Amino acid sequence: MKAYVHVMLKDGVLDPQGKAIGQALHGLGFDEVGDVRAGKVIEIDLKDGTDKKRIEAMCEKLLANSVIENYRIEVA
Repeated sequence: MKAYVHVMLKDGVLDPQGKAIGQALHGLGFDEVGDVRAGKVIEIDLKDGTDKKRIEAMCEKLLANSVIENYRIEVA
């Protein structure tokens, strides 16, 4: 089974990568672009039947910094 962990900075945390992407898109003529936030997706290959609580533990201990980031788990 696969799990996808989507990690994003919390609202209010400065996102220099997102800002740079937004400025680059504007520079390329994409004036319709507003605020841009950059994040990451972590794909994890797991044994079938792995409990979602185990994936949450992985996120809390390593994959996301809960002080400045939010995460969302998607199991496929």
